[in-house]
Amino acid sequence: MELPAWFEQQEFYTFCALIAAVLMMFGVKRIILVRLKEKARSETSSMSSIYRVLVLSLNAPLTVVILVIVLLLARNVFTWTGLHEQHVPVFLDGVVEAGVIIALFLFAERFFTYSLKRYREQSTLVKNTSAIAGGALRAVLATLTILIILSNMGVSITPVIASLGITSLAVALALQPTLENFFSGIQLVMDKPIRIGDFIELDSGEQGFVEKIGWRSTWIRMLPNNIVIMPNSKLSNSKLINYYYPERELSVPVEVGVHYSSDLELVEKVCIEVAEKTLKEHEYGVDTYQPFVLFHTFDNSSINLTIMLRTKEYFNRFFIKSAFIKSLKKRFDEEGIVIPFPITAVNTEQEGARLPRD
Repeated sequence: MELPAWFEQQEFYTFCALIAAVLMMFGVKRIILVRLKEKARSETSSMSSIYRVLVLSLNAPLTVVILVIVLLLARNVFTWTGLHEQHVPVFLDGVVEAGVIIALFLFAERFFTYSLKRYREQSTLVKNTSAIAGGALRAVLATLTILIILSNMGVSITPVIASLGITSLAVALALQPTLENFFSGIQLVMDKPIRIGDFIELDSGEQGFVEKIGWRSTWIRMLPNNIVIMPNSKLSNSKLINYYYPERELSVPVEVGVHYSSDLELVEKVCIEVAEKTLKEHEYGVDTYQPFVLFHTFDNSSINLTIMLRTKEYFNRFFIKSAFIKSLKKRFDEEGIVIPFPITAVNTEQEGARLPRD
């Protein structure tokens, strides 16, 4: 039986060898990805997420690398068989270099994108800025990739770089307030003077809970349940009090005055007993805290003292203070301790002013 003419041609065997090489390389790619997935299952949570990011990031770049290797094999095979000039384009070397650059671009872009998705749940700023950060990174990587490819092809990129520099300067000047807020937001997240859920007080006197830290502004929910939207640049340059840092527990001073005839030892004992009972029984009290009393002022009609309590967080201080004052007043009445108060006397018999007569 006579074989077809194309079966005996050298190009046929070369083509079959290339197909076999492609199939083998795709098999190797699959083995690598499967091994990385198995590694991700066996490692700890942090390492497991890194391996998952690698698996997702390597899929497309490995495909491009395989195609580049196929082109290199084709060039070498055709060169060895003397068919180089007939079947291999002259610009094949440039295509191979471009393929390598594109593979690196795909890996960097995907690795950064999937890393952002991994950390977006851990940081509100990352979650809110992942879209714009990902887009900016893709634009930068794509620009660098195109410039490198053009440079390898012999195209002068100096005018392009100069144009990009001028354009970037113009954009930076136009977006100066936006960029200032963006980098201030990054500073807030990195330095962590405030976090989501913190109760803060601004230098303007406004108080509220931090609801959101975005790439341009921070949202603060005030006590009347309204939202104040503050630019990040203004917030980062402001003096503020964070009532949840370094911890949420907060001392609550309560000032009271007693009559000069009072037994101060008894007053101190009663105040501490009432304070301890309030802290243990009230849901917002810190029962492990030891309250104390400080006498500090001889006032006009009373000796003033301060009782120090402790509550679980700033917003609860109103409730713990109210409960303590009610209990203390009741106990003072039982012990006969007097809380003096000013008395105003009105003299209705005072002689009226005499007006001169004409």
